Amino acid sequence: MRINSATPVLRGLIYSLVEKYPSLLRHVRARYDSAGKDLFEDVNAWSALMSIFTQILEDSSLESTFFVIDALDECRDGLQDLLDLIAENSTTPKTRWVVSSRNEYEITECLDSATQVAPVSLELNEASVSEAVNAFIQHKVDSLAKKKRYDEKITAIVKHHLLSNSQDTFLWVALVWKNLDQTPRWVDVTKKLKTFPPGLDALYRQMINQVRDSVYTELCKRILGTMTAVFRPVTLCELKALLEGRNDGFYDLQTLFDMIGVCGSFLTLRENTVTFVHQSAKDFLLKKASNEIFFRGIEAEHHAIFVQSLQIMRKTLRRDICGLKSPGFPIEQVRHQDLDPLATTRYSCVYWIDHLRDSQSNEDPDPDILGPVDLFLQQDYLYWLEALSLLQSLSEGIAAILRLELLLQVSSHYDFQDLPY
Repeated sequence: MRINSATPVLRGLIYSLVEKYPSLLRHVRARYDSAGKDLFEDVNAWSALMSIFTQILEDSSLESTFFVIDALDECRDGLQDLLDLIAENSTTPKTRWVVSSRNEYEITECLDSATQVAPVSLELNEASVSEAVNAFIQHKVDSLAKKKRYDEKITAIVKHHLLSNSQDTFLWVALVWKNLDQTPRWVDVTKKLKTFPPGLDALYRQMINQVRDSVYTELCKRILGTMTAVFRPVTLCELKALLEGRNDGFYDLQTLFDMIGVCGSFLTLRENTVTFVHQSAKDFLLKKASNEIFFRGIEAEHHAIFVQSLQIMRKTLRRDICGLKSPGFPIEQVRHQDLDPLATTRYSCVYWIDHLRDSQSNEDPDPDILGPVDLFLQQDYLYWLEALSLLQSLSEGIAAILRLELLLQVSSHYDFQDLPY
């Protein structure tokens, strides 16, 4: 799953349209009946979805529709495709687009070139933002007061603290509200409020200090370090697999679930997938707290994930891992439960080479890592390709092996011509 990718965004827009206007399903059905679920997931998914989306926008039965895309800057895969989609359809008669983003040059340049664009800078509309944040605070305080049975005095104190310290930041209010919502009623709220400093970075700093002072500090740092280094949100079982083999304790799913709660101001669990509460949380850990969460730096974290990924794959991958019995089994007939044997290794199969690349501090790869790589390629290469095929990630695997080839080309310790492909 890639929530920071253009294809799922487009897939979500189509789903929302079809859900609201069921008659539009025929545009999806016509392509789905011939291509199956690969239509939405394989390497050509963007082109297929774009074709469907265009047909839907041209459908005479489509009523006036507003598309809202938040945090456009957090799209890391296919951002230019998504920008082109928005720009090209900005003048479609029945549609209006509302997008939010940080002021990044690539995004503003593309959107400014589109016609009929009305940019709104939040920095230049502080009064409107402040009014919206104040309304958000009022709503959150009302819900807290009702749930926690605050009296009028406590309610006023909580509201005043949020209004005085939010710096007009929705996320700050949401994080403080979440913490207060999880605080038992018998705790002195006035003292609790003093632990929430003004400003998002200051709040993150306070939260990392709480992690540092916790009895679970080593577990939390390991989890935060791994989550900061991975290239996409991971499921609980994927995270468990990546953490196993470390020297700081045993990880089970319940432990991880509990520890994510301890890291709650940074991480959240959605549909069994661990992700950051916001891109700013990951940015803070990378830029302002890396020395506190990485035991030996982020390169060492990438190395640890790379080593563990090799171990996961060597332990898990085998011939006909899903028991399909036939090499030519149609991929569209593979059920989700058939892929259960790959649940723990899904992430590693796609990203182990990326972690190898980012674990190297210089151009010439560490010779100590070449032996395990060579052993894996000589003994498990075909099993890896089979797994990638089942995961419908073969194109990502091909791109990764090309990156590996480039990495090994500069090595004085390995002859890349020996690669078994």
